[in-house]
Amino acid sequence: APAAAAPAPAPAPVPPAPAPVAAKPAPAPEKPAPTPTATYQLPAAPAAKAPTAPPPTATYQLDAPPAPRPPAPAPQARPAAPAQKPQAPKPAPAVKHAPAAPKPAPAPAARPGAAPAAGAQTAPAEKPALKSLKVTTLITVRELAEKMEVKVNDLIKKLMGLGVFVTINQRLDSETAVLVASDFGYDLEVTPLHMEAELQGKIAAEKDKPENLKPRPPVVTIMGHVDHGKTSLLDAIRQANVAAGESGGITQHIGAYKVATPKGDIVFLDTPGHEAFTAMRARGAKVTDIVVLVVSAADGVMPQTVEAIDHAKAAGVPILVAVNKIDLPTAQPQKIRQELSSHGLLSEEWGGKHIFVDLSAKKKLNIDKLLDMLLLQAEVLELKADPLRPAVGTVIEAQMDKKRGTVATVLIQSGVVKVGDPFILGLASGRVKALVTDRGDRLQEAGPSTPVEILGINGPVPQAGDAFSVVASESMAKDIAGKRERIHREEALAHRKHVTLLGLKNRKIKELPIILKADVQGSVEALKDSLEKLSTPEISVRVLHAGLGNANESDIVLAEASDAIVLLFHVDSDTRATEMAEKQGVEVRRYEIIYDLAADVKAALEGLLEPEIVDVSVGRVEIRQVFSIRGGKIAGCFVSEGKAVRGADVKIYRAGALLGAAKLETLKRFKDDAKEVEKGMECGVALAGFKDWNAGDTLEVIVKEKRVRRLQPAA
Repeated sequence: APAAAAPAPAPAPVPPAPAPVAAKPAPAPEKPAPTPTATYQLPAAPAAKAPTAPPPTATYQLDAPPAPRPPAPAPQARPAAPAQKPQAPKPAPAVKHAPAAPKPAPAPAARPGAAPAAGAQTAPAEKPALKSLKVTTLITVRELAEKMEVKVNDLIKKLMGLGVFVTINQRLDSETAVLVASDFGYDLEVTPLHMEAELQGKIAAEKDKPENLKPRPPVVTIMGHVDHGKTSLLDAIRQANVAAGESGGITQHIGAYKVATPKGDIVFLDTPGHEAFTAMRARGAKVTDIVVLVVSAADGVMPQTVEAIDHAKAAGVPILVAVNKIDLPTAQPQKIRQELSSHGLLSEEWGGKHIFVDLSAKKKLNIDKLLDMLLLQAEVLELKADPLRPAVGTVIEAQMDKKRGTVATVLIQSGVVKVGDPFILGLASGRVKALVTDRGDRLQEAGPSTPVEILGINGPVPQAGDAFSVVASESMAKDIAGKRERIHREEALAHRKHVTLLGLKNRKIKELPIILKADVQGSVEALKDSLEKLSTPEISVRVLHAGLGNANESDIVLAEASDAIVLLFHVDSDTRATEMAEKQGVEVRRYEIIYDLAADVKAALEGLLEPEIVDVSVGRVEIRQVFSIRGGKIAGCFVSEGKAVRGADVKIYRAGALLGAAKLETLKRFKDDAKEVEKGMECGVALAGFKDWNAGDTLEVIVKEKRVRRLQPAA
């Protein structure tokens, strides 16, 4: 076959026709063939020829190595080689497939080599799985710490690191709780209250009818740094709203109030800083429409100012800046605009979209301009609500009044609430007995964007951010509130820790209840006897239940109710029982050797024993000379044995007979106070509680030590 292929290159007219045919196979085989060709061409062709030949010539030079031996015909072999294709197409692919076959072999070999390398890089990057934990939206800092089994101080410290300052009984918003729980290794799932999702879903399903929508007043929250004039601005707005004939002004401060202007009403929320604002966001309630950021023109941007900006941005509401105290000589309103621009608040004068109003709450300058700008912003927002829907609102604040009972200030967000309507409010329920405005006036009904005090609440005092919903009947409201209260109580008790062998010492209990399960009756009796013999007058071991077979659900229920430990000998626990034990926090221990079981219980009981306090003699001191000083006398002594310890008890001996006991009050080495003086040294001593001692007496120094008590084996 190679000999026949050699004379073929002679005819010249053939190349033009097969040129397109040669172009088709050439690119495909040329790429896999360069490696084998280089090995064959090295001994035959010069080095200069090798770089030009590999792409096209390599595949065809393999077919007839003896023919192109001379160096001159090498350039002619290039056009002649494609001509060989039409004459012998069959052998050519056979040769091409031959070198191509070994080529794919190394390729897959390289791929698996890369695969493990990639796998080796990704393996260490995997993080340990987080423990799942489920809580409700009413979770407080204390409850979350107890559920995660961490110290409350550590949790508060972690929250402070995140910029959240809370108290131990304060509620956490869902986002913050999930974030801080992940730092402690927990995957937190926040579940809504009973029927809360259903009520919200029902409200969301009831679409607002366009023909029923009516404009509503904007809800404005005033925020800012301490002592920047928030309270003064609120007072100035309220006084501007009070009629000239009224001397009392606002008769009742309920945390939210309405201001009537010639162009419309505005609802202001009087919040202490931004704590209540955050608490309202904790339940996902978008209460505020506009935030007024009060900044002192004299003090500038302060830390709480930045926090207020962050809270307002997180709520997604427009911010209107009130630059207060412009009447002071040190006021610099333009500097305030410059500082706020670095926080994303650019004034309209500088080409931004935020409204800035320079005012003075003390001098009552530009208060009307601020109100006009608020109404202008409200018109842009096109705030509307449907007054014909069931009323929905949010608690602003609540308190327990001595005369009126539980009272909550609620901002109605949609619908109309009337006197006599049944409602659900967090964990409480009731029927509306009265609706009171911020001026003390009583209303028969309250529409959207109306803050009112609601009387007639049965149950615990609500907290800021709790949802207010009007329901169909009072019985339905009681049923929902009762179920919520029961679930909340169960959640509060769920994190109560049960007794464990390792935690006995911290519990300070005087009785250890045990549930015992074994494989045979003989083992049960032997274990029961050995455990009960460990009882002492101080601590008793009580076997509540001893039986055969695996631990079941009833055993776990009994252990949970009686705060007992479940001990298993040569048996296991059922799947349902294991899950219940993990959920309820009941300790279940399995043993294969009877001595291990008894030893663990004995060690746990020894930890409950009060330590034994014993007197240990640590040294003897000889009184060499007695010196009288003002108010008493001191002794010059020599430590003959052991050491003298300041504050230790001493026994005074004279001629081997015990005279009395005292306390080593003062111990000096030369002029310096000493805590201890070792053997062979002299010291000065003053005793308290005994005066009749002379030179030649011997003092025995005694120190009290605590020793761990051991359970004595039963006789």
